[in-house]
Amino acid sequence: MRGPHPLPLFLSIAAEVTAGDPARLAQVLAGVRRYQDHTAVRILPAMPEVVRIGSVALRDYGGSGPAVVVVPSLINPPYVLDLAPDNSLLRWLASRGVRPLLVDWGSPGVDELGLDLESYVAQRLVPLIAGLNSRPMLLGYCLGGTLAMAAAALVPASKLVLLAAPWRFAGYGDEARGAIATLWAGIEPVAAALGSVPMELLQPAFWQLDPAALVAKYEALADADSATVAAFAALEDWANDGPPLPLGVAASLFERLYAADLPGRGEWHVGGARIDPAALGIPVLDIVSTTDRIVPAAAAAAVGNRLELDMGHVGMVVGGRARAQLWEPLAAWLRGG
Repeated sequence: MRGPHPLPLFLSIAAEVTAGDPARLAQVLAGVRRYQDHTAVRILPAMPEVVRIGSVALRDYGGSGPAVVVVPSLINPPYVLDLAPDNSLLRWLASRGVRPLLVDWGSPGVDELGLDLESYVAQRLVPLIAGLNSRPMLLGYCLGGTLAMAAAALVPASKLVLLAAPWRFAGYGDEARGAIATLWAGIEPVAAALGSVPMELLQPAFWQLDPAALVAKYEALADADSATVAAFAALEDWANDGPPLPLGVAASLFERLYAADLPGRGEWHVGGARIDPAALGIPVLDIVSTTDRIVPAAAAAAVGNRLELDMGHVGMVVGGRARAQLWEPLAAWLRGG
């Protein structure tokens, strides 16, 4: 059934945020019901594969311009970048003189379950890029930007775009990092038994970053028009979707990145190399949201040219102002304009 997952935890958060206001809680629950009752499903098919290594594929979105390998996060599915026929960054870029090639991480197979985050870069992402026999541009979104940074240090690339990508994890602040550490300590024993981390265990990490905003968006949905509900459902289906993370990937993320901040301290090693953003030697565009709670501006790499947007982590990609504020300047920069 559609809805925020895990639902019991969401209901607990909603009750806490709306404490003392039964009418407001009822409004939140009415919004949840409107999402649950929505019947539309995603209709866009997956694009053709160029190459595959294990469960990871590179998908071709067409276009006749220079290739840009687009690296999404490992946590949610990649289709937020191709959300709907009229709201697809990748299809739009393909019509603007760029050839987007999307990294589709797929669902981890037996070979991937033993990999950590660094191995995903060295054994999956880098070979995919190297197999193109060219120096493509790289564009990484969210955690995908962190991975794209590492890949750019290991395989020839011509440009790098970091889109709402964390690098200096100390920039999350002590309170948020402490909450994430507490979450990991709680779920790690279960994850160790499973060998992976299902989305239902990961979702609370994002909810803890801004529980008030989480509740408010469902509260607003109760009185929204049908078009808004449809757009909300498409985006929330994506946010609640995703294959499990291999245990090693999760451990890398929570322990070496969030807790130890190895990238921000200049001590992150991937494929035998220390990843140093200042040593890449290629043009870098660092796109940062000043209102992002998932990847706060203070967590950005602070390298290359910086484009600041007053849009949220997901809104900058699919929101009503995304085309004017992100898509257009991004396409111009990729084309060299």
